Amino acid sequence: MTAPSVKLATSGTEVRIAGVPWPVYKLVALAVGLLVLLVVGVVTMNPGPAVVAASAAATVVWLGLGLFQSSDD
Repeated sequence: MTAPSVKLATSGTEVRIAGVPWPVYKLVALAVGLLVLLVVGVVTMNPGPAVVAASAAATVVWLGLGLFQSSDD
């Protein structure tokens, strides 16, 4: 039995992950959220503030870049 492969294909402002198109700004927002989670988690050694800060950062980036993305259409 073989594991299914994950294929990344880009087309303009979308990235295909496992056949599903994702806008790039959403992936950037998730990456920012993960980075904030790790940094705040290491600095504070407390998961509560890390999760809150990461979710806030990811939400702001997701919505902010989403507004710019939709205004270009």
